[in-house]
Amino acid sequence: MRWNRALLALTAASAVLAVVAAVGILTDPRILTGVPIWLKPFKFAVSFVVYAGTLAWMLSILPRRSRPAEWAGIVIVGVAVAELAIIVFQVIRGRTSHYNIATPLDATLWSAMGTSIMVLFFAHLLIGVTALRQRIPDRAIAWAIRLGLLVTLLGMAVAFLMTTQGGTATAPGAHAVGVPDGGPGMPVTGWSTTGGDLRIGHFVGLHALQALPLLAVLLGRLVADPVKRMRLVFVGGGAYAVLVLLLTWQALRAQPLLQPDGTTLIAFAALAAVTVTAGAAVLRR
Repeated sequence: MRWNRALLALTAASAVLAVVAAVGILTDPRILTGVPIWLKPFKFAVSFVVYAGTLAWMLSILPRRSRPAEWAGIVIVGVAVAELAIIVFQVIRGRTSHYNIATPLDATLWSAMGTSIMVLFFAHLLIGVTALRQRIPDRAIAWAIRLGLLVTLLGMAVAFLMTTQGGTATAPGAHAVGVPDGGPGMPVTGWSTTGGDLRIGHFVGLHALQALPLLAVLLGRLVADPVKRMRLVFVGGGAYAVLVLLLTWQALRAQPLLQPDGTTLIAFAALAAVTVTAGAAVLRR
């Protein structure tokens, strides 16, 4: 297996940052936007541990080495390092990093973060195209990786909606919908408990990269027929993509995750029913 060393290094560095940020949460009394000031670097560090580690594994199992995909991995490392460095730098200054244009320096840093995310988006897309073109022997695993990469792109795209949400003159954009950022939130995640929160669909979408390959591995233990496994992965991938869209739709309607209205409940119930029916149909064939 050919592991991308840059992605492995990012995984290790992010794990170290997660520990440092966890210590900061426990020892630094500062509060920013209603949560401990070190919570954001902690969440981003953990996210990059999972993301970079998963990408390194995916690149390692491709049948043929792809130099463009390898270079895309290195670009992602550079972008991640820049992103994490800005977040930590702003924490040290006691400032928010996202949607902050209060001073020229804040605006420059936020602009750099916006550019870096666009670069990461296209580098991730290149890896997804590479995975689509290569023939991985286990077709269920192959399609789980491909669909995971594509649904992750959908999750990344949700982040762009945050730049269109109200905000203020010094902070154009927000993740909360219908309420100001920094209000009451769920433990650890900080997701709003009084309004919609676009971070939920964003988070769920990003982790398709792990969820769908794990689904394929689980199906490998439960379903002997490789064709059925592949079809079940398609069912799971489609359901996961719709789930991201439904969570985003719920947030845009200013509904907290745990307080859905009747229309939202019907939509989620319909998704569950269609998924179970499709899965049962695959198994019966």
